[in-house]
Amino acid sequence: MTGEGADDDGPGADGESVVRRDRFSGGPARAFLSSLADDERIFAADLAVDRAHVVMLAEQGIIEGEDAGAILSALAEIGDAGHAALPDGEDVHEAIETAVIDRVGPAGGRMHTARSRNDEVAACIRYRLREDLLKTLSTLVEAREQLLETAGGHTETVMPGYTHLQPAQPTTVAHWLCSYEEALARDTARLVDAYDRVNRSPLGAAAFAGTSFDVDRERTAGLLGFDGLVENATDAVSARDFLVETTAGMAGLATTLSGLAEDLVTMASKGHVALDDDYASTSSIMPQKKNPDTLELVRGRTGDAVAGLQGLLTTLKGLPRAYNRDLQRAGRHAWDVIDSTTGSVEVAVGAVATAEWPADTLEEAAGEGFSTATGAADLLAQAGVPFRTAHEVVARAAEGMAPGESAPGIDALDAAGEAVMGEPVTGRVDREALAGALDPAANVAMRDSRGGPAPEAVEAHLERAREGLAEDREALGRRRERVEDAGEQLNAEVATYV
Repeated sequence: MTGEGADDDGPGADGESVVRRDRFSGGPARAFLSSLADDERIFAADLAVDRAHVVMLAEQGIIEGEDAGAILSALAEIGDAGHAALPDGEDVHEAIETAVIDRVGPAGGRMHTARSRNDEVAACIRYRLREDLLKTLSTLVEAREQLLETAGGHTETVMPGYTHLQPAQPTTVAHWLCSYEEALARDTARLVDAYDRVNRSPLGAAAFAGTSFDVDRERTAGLLGFDGLVENATDAVSARDFLVETTAGMAGLATTLSGLAEDLVTMASKGHVALDDDYASTSSIMPQKKNPDTLELVRGRTGDAVAGLQGLLTTLKGLPRAYNRDLQRAGRHAWDVIDSTTGSVEVAVGAVATAEWPADTLEEAAGEGFSTATGAADLLAQAGVPFRTAHEVVARAAEGMAPGESAPGIDALDAAGEAVMGEPVTGRVDREALAGALDPAANVAMRDSRGGPAPEAVEAHLERAREGLAEDREALGRRRERVEDAGEQLNAEVATYV
């Protein structure tokens, strides 16, 4: 895990002028052990955790207010200087502590009283992961809004629907888009659930067995915007299931996006969608080509996400129940998956929102391969013909289709009806209704059950989806507001000491 140093309770209440004794300060393995370069991601998180911890120590009378003020002032200077200005260290936590001691002297060592790097790094990771999740969730909410907005303009744009990559039934662009928005809504729900389990404070657990100091764990949790505690001290420093849950949710999201990208790549190859130039490129040798390269990369990045989840699980498998240095390697899997997947959301949905949908081409393609066959069979079944018999009638008519013919004529259906059930199809159903069932647009309009592609059904679905989106946006806003309020409170408390 980035930022995770060796098992270390650190200096006691009196502090020390050095974080590491000479015995452990050099040697050929120092660079191998160090995670300082990777720790830039949790630099700001560590400063926030340090500030909350110091405020709590002062409030509890564990350290003097004067020392707290000096440490908090030093932390502000370190934050202004940035990660690149930190002294060498095994990790960001050690480097920040060294920088504090360099500024205020031995009293700076009191910052680490009543904690270990084990609970410190667990808090930093959760703090930063929370921020990443909020960013991804914000991106998802906006992406879903774009999909619904695009769908709203295409409730009557008929398009071909496929199963096994073969013409199946006509549908609409809106119905297809809504299928992905609904999937992304579930991805949103999973990540919100993960957020709520991430947002628990491990601070106060120390190395793994608590501390004899009179710490107030609830206070530091509140100052950092955590919603509660990871109660058991051993669990607090050992657990990385919150990383697994987040990474699994991201991998699931990436898989949803991969399906969306694959559909768009296939549609573009058939001329069923025209991607904006911003989401395509040309061949280096074939000037006529317009390639959906960004979407192919979205599809490819799914492999990275799945690999990241597998790498994380493999790192965690079989670790004894305590802090283990293996965890230093776990975080990079999660960070890489988060960054890759969040970027994929923006690209995949951006490609949809800026694309053009050629209505005439799509409607013509929607009738290919006798895709209206199910509608004809349904019409017979509604007239009292057993569905399996109706299925056989329509299948027999399909067998007699001429090459290039998109659907059999009504006369062919009548002949099939005579052969299978001893009477023509038009003896059971109105000729005009049958003609409508064979028309792609009218065929779509027939399927008006809840969740179906008929324009009225899609409009009703869009209304429900917009309500769900509004609820998710509100829930996300509440979580972000909670974090922001805690940040303001922490700043206010720090200001009383500096």
